[in-house]
Amino acid sequence: MKKAWLSAIAALPALLTSAFAADLRRPAPPPMAPIYNWTGFYLGANVGGAWASGTLTDNLTGASFSGDHSGVIGGGTAGYNWQLSPNFVVGIEGTLDGTSIGQTSNIVTVPIHGVPTAIQGSVDTNWIATLAGRIGYAQNNVLYYFKGGGGWANNSATLTDTITGASVSASSTRGGGLFGAGIEYGISPNWTLKAEYGHLELDHWTNSGPLFPGDTFTVSRHINMFTVGANYKF
Repeated sequence: MKKAWLSAIAALPALLTSAFAADLRRPAPPPMAPIYNWTGFYLGANVGGAWASGTLTDNLTGASFSGDHSGVIGGGTAGYNWQLSPNFVVGIEGTLDGTSIGQTSNIVTVPIHGVPTAIQGSVDTNWIATLAGRIGYAQNNVLYYFKGGGGWANNSATLTDTITGASVSASSTRGGGLFGAGIEYGISPNWTLKAEYGHLELDHWTNSGPLFPGDTFTVSRHINMFTVGANYKF
């Protein structure tokens, strides 16, 4: 028995050496990819298309001009993200965009004091600003998010009596609710690309500058936006 123990002890260095050599021959596991860091302040730019729907109504004659029209939208973005866990990201984001959204309606003939009068209306959206919270789910460098908050748009409208050439114009900035969703992709530690849809439901406004005595007109409007953009994270 004593000889067996002595033999085992004598063989132990050889066994340890063999195991150590086997570990040296075994390839090391590949390093784990770092988790993308979404936390930080960012600035960016966006461009895309926008579609506006709404109605311009002359309240004296009842003439109403409705329709959908589109244009280009583009501008700047600023925001901040907090990555609360590897998969949970919250943030706040603001945008300021100029637009080319505008439409001139067909001519509508209406009676004014028994006299047929031809009226034409036009509405333009000059700029859109938004401020919204974001909540997202991150899969490393890919972020899926929803956003909700408020938006403001500056609109201008004109009513024209095409027979006399008289017209009245007004502009107003109105706010409303904003919601949207998007996807953002980190192409480097500092640069991201994104695509986003947003919907802005604006409050209506009434202008008291009459085309005819005692007249007013009312504008209602909501806007859909699809943009792509790039952000630089500091």
